[in-house]
Amino acid sequence: MLYTDKKYKRHTITSALPYANGPVHIGHLAGVYVPADIYARYLRLCGEEVLFIGGSDEHGVPITIKARKEGVSPQDIVDRYHHIIKQSFEDFGISFDIYSRTSSEVHHQTAAAYFKKLYDAGKFIERTTEQYYDEEAQQFLADRYITGTCPHCGNEKAYGDQCEACGTSLNAMDLIHPKSTLSGSTPVKKNTRHWFLPLNDYEPFLRDWILEQHKNDWRSTVYGQCKSWIDMGLQPRAVTRDLDWGVKLPVADTEGKVLYVWFDAPIGYISFTKQYTEDWEKWWKDKDTELIHFIGKDNIVFHCIIFPCMLKAEGSYILPQNVPANEFLNLENDKISTSRNWAVWLHEYLSDFPQKQDVLRYVLTANAPETKDNDFTWKDFQAKNNNELVAILGNFVNRSVVLTHKYYNGKVPSRGELNEADRLMAEQMAQFPELIGRNIEKFHFREALGELMNLARLGNKYLTDNEPWKLIKTDPARTATVMNLSLQLAANLAILSEPFLPFTAKKMQAMLHTSACAWQQAGGIDLLPADSAIAEAALLFEKIEDAAIEQQMQRLADIKKANESASFMPKAVKPLCSFDDFGKIDIRVGTVEECFKVPKADKLLQFRINDGVKSRTIVSGIAKYYPHPEELVGRQVCFIANFAPKKLKGVESEGMILSAEDSDGRLVLITPGDVVKNGVNIG
Repeated sequence: MLYTDKKYKRHTITSALPYANGPVHIGHLAGVYVPADIYARYLRLCGEEVLFIGGSDEHGVPITIKARKEGVSPQDIVDRYHHIIKQSFEDFGISFDIYSRTSSEVHHQTAAAYFKKLYDAGKFIERTTEQYYDEEAQQFLADRYITGTCPHCGNEKAYGDQCEACGTSLNAMDLIHPKSTLSGSTPVKKNTRHWFLPLNDYEPFLRDWILEQHKNDWRSTVYGQCKSWIDMGLQPRAVTRDLDWGVKLPVADTEGKVLYVWFDAPIGYISFTKQYTEDWEKWWKDKDTELIHFIGKDNIVFHCIIFPCMLKAEGSYILPQNVPANEFLNLENDKISTSRNWAVWLHEYLSDFPQKQDVLRYVLTANAPETKDNDFTWKDFQAKNNNELVAILGNFVNRSVVLTHKYYNGKVPSRGELNEADRLMAEQMAQFPELIGRNIEKFHFREALGELMNLARLGNKYLTDNEPWKLIKTDPARTATVMNLSLQLAANLAILSEPFLPFTAKKMQAMLHTSACAWQQAGGIDLLPADSAIAEAALLFEKIEDAAIEQQMQRLADIKKANESASFMPKAVKPLCSFDDFGKIDIRVGTVEECFKVPKADKLLQFRINDGVKSRTIVSGIAKYYPHPEELVGRQVCFIANFAPKKLKGVESEGMILSAEDSDGRLVLITPGDVVKNGVNIG
């Protein structure tokens, strides 16, 4: 039984299908999979019939691009990453009832049959349009196979579907100076035949279903984006592409054409259900089934407009009741980017922080980007573990169990008569199942987690106020009541934490010798019978030390440095000068005889250089990049010999040492490739 007015016999929960061209990162988890898992676990605890569906999206251009770059087949790519993704989800505790893949035979058959049914019913428009074609590769070019200059911001590396510099959605035909990524040649326009779903025909349906029926219960971001699309006027959308990787069209004379991935992928929810059970239709066609899509905001249009139009066109399927799309999660105040490797990858996290799945689940839920973009930082990750999970939840349970073993040999003491403070605590505790449950049912997972932690805070306050470690000396009977109620609260935490912290919930159940309970059993003070034995205390969470966080920060710093180097663009060439101007500069080679920091000048190094005739002093502002200046002794450097002497921090400098500014801003000394005589000229 649920707290809100949800009256469904069963619940079909889908989670956006991750592309099988790379691993899963924390942005995916925060946006889709953690909230979906919380919802599914909660409904199961409430005794509801649930089907939680996941799977890998294994078609589309990103797969073929990855395969081409690596010189392997698309199947090799999806086989590799499907395994990594599936295993990561299992290790992280995402409780899918089925996790499948769109390259399966069942999916190909289901998607092709779905297309054929709409095709035969005349639901598509057939059009011949112009599309870019690579004459060298002899292939039509999908959007991501075309790059060019963005007509909006001038970015010269924009893709045919989007400019990642300014974020504008593009049409490949809009690009300036388009180039094929296959051959590098300029593509030509060529006619090709495709089928389109006329979304404009479904505008009246969408206006009623979304803008009227769901104007009060869908998130404002979701509703607003849908309204914007509808108000701008919907246009027919192609459902086929010229590719050789994907679901083949079940229509004659369509060689080299496949279903567009946005049409193919959501049908995966249906085909995966078919793989799971023969009784699949009740999950998709029974009006007493609640359909919920968990997605990121970049998938709103597909799950709220396009897929519902597909379902409406077919005619026998239910529509989603809600699409609680999340905003984006950033990493250290920078947008998560797979192409830039700027991410925390789930499989790497599980390797670096074994047995700490719930710590990441907790942090991602506490920072859930439910209504706006949010940020993940490693320092916050450490703080939430140490100051909340360890100091609040873990501390309360540990104290309760340790004191029970100390005073009662590990058995739940009998409870005496309750005083006013006990009754108040019990009354407050009884409210938490509904407080947490209602928030989950409304998809307010961050608030629900906050209430769970408030319950742990209530337990800590109760222990601290009553001080059983002191009370045991003067009033053993009263101490027994306090400890009994503390253990009852811990047992409540073991139930109510399961949707959020499943691994921790199991640890608590093992300590308290309880089994998994229904949600409705929570809230009471009789979960643990008097005189029942409990296990020895085991730490639920461990403090995360600075060294572990510094290691992660260094990894990100290395990634940022590599990205800056990869994206380095030389500065614009300075205005032209004559050869005579250059000829006035006397550049020579000399050997460093001595080098040290200039006193009271953090940026300056003082060199003594053998210029072939004498030793000269030169001061250079590169101390930041050479922390051990003595190591430069014996190296040859290039310097300008005919600059007028100049005093720097009281030291007369007789020239200027040449250095180059690298892509990361680091200054590097310029040296001759081979050892030469001191004093030789360069030029």
